[in-house]
Amino acid sequence: MRLILVGLVVVVFVFNPVLSPAAAWGQTGHRVTAAIAQAHLGPAARAEIADVLGSETLVEASTWPDFMRSDPRPFWKVSSPPWHYVTVPDGKTYAEVGPPPEGDAVTALAKFTEILRDPKTSRADKALALKFTVHIIGDLHQPFHAGNGLDRGATQVKVKFFGRATHLHRVWDNDIIDAQKFSYSELTQILMNKITDDDIQKWQTAEPLVWIGENVALRRGLYPDGNSLKYAYVFQHRDTIFRRLSQAGIRMAYYLNALYDDAN
Repeated sequence: MRLILVGLVVVVFVFNPVLSPAAAWGQTGHRVTAAIAQAHLGPAARAEIADVLGSETLVEASTWPDFMRSDPRPFWKVSSPPWHYVTVPDGKTYAEVGPPPEGDAVTALAKFTEILRDPKTSRADKALALKFTVHIIGDLHQPFHAGNGLDRGATQVKVKFFGRATHLHRVWDNDIIDAQKFSYSELTQILMNKITDDDIQKWQTAEPLVWIGENVALRRGLYPDGNSLKYAYVFQHRDTIFRRLSQAGIRMAYYLNALYDDAN
């Protein structure tokens, strides 16, 4: 992990981890994005990923950065949490506000991409970088991971989802997806059956600022009028969640295909 620590760790005690929002997409959501990506990888990317991850799949790798947030070491508790999200106030673009001193998902993705491109990088560092790359691309398609800077990515927006106390961020990470009662593989197949060739052509972009701009445009319309969310809210927003998962998967594949084609 030496290269990662040298290249990415910030001045850890300057950043307060309690300011970071919850992790994006639950396990089901992240696995869906990775499974869609896996199905759209080209030969070069498949070979390189297998060389880096061995028997581990992108699906397994996709949830690893969230799992490791329980590790007590400062790298996981302090340095890495900002890499899961960006902050873009209403009326601004990411290009206008830029990253904070501790970095964010955009700066981390760029750095991990550099690590993957570097032929001198060890396999262990490449594995860590690849797992974060897959995870961050998923994160950057959850609308509340482009937070407005006022409510910690909607984690401070307390709501009830079918009577159960939660917050708006978790509703988008987990609750609506889990309420469908699909396994990740079932939901992957459902979404892949609906992705058209035209969708793939329209969605193919490796530019994080495009993904973030989409989040910001969506975000304002996701705040409910009241705090009791039931069938009407799910009906209104489920297809948006499904589209963002699909877009994340297609773009993840596009990003990795471009990365490994460039490397050869």
